[in-house]
Amino acid sequence: MERNQAGKYCVRIQVRYPRHAWNLGVYFLASSFDRAMKKLEEGLDFLQRNEEKLWFWGVDRAEDLGFSAEFLKEAGLKLDRRQEFPQKAAIVSVVPEREVPAYALGPMRRGLAEGIEAPRAMAVGD
Repeated sequence: MERNQAGKYCVRIQVRYPRHAWNLGVYFLASSFDRAMKKLEEGLDFLQRNEEKLWFWGVDRAEDLGFSAEFLKEAGLKLDRRQEFPQKAAIVSVVPEREVPAYALGPMRRGLAEGIEAPRAMAVGD
């Protein structure tokens, strides 16, 4: 998670689907940290429930990337075509096709909040 020049929170998600040995990069923008966390929870749920559809349209039918982008758009997500992923990232492992437990998101939320707040605190002290 990082803040862009417009002050929005940009949340990038790199999903690893072991069933098909496939990775999917997506991102979304949010206006506040709390909204970003809410959308993150919703996005993870969507990505879990739709693994088969995403794989089918993203890999098996890769020539039709327009459909994949439209399908992700329904959940407020966009394809992330950037190759490099930030070294400092929060990691969460979840069981496929099951709801993301709230206790799994707590430590991730704290880590993301600390990562976002640290640069601002340093700038104030300068």
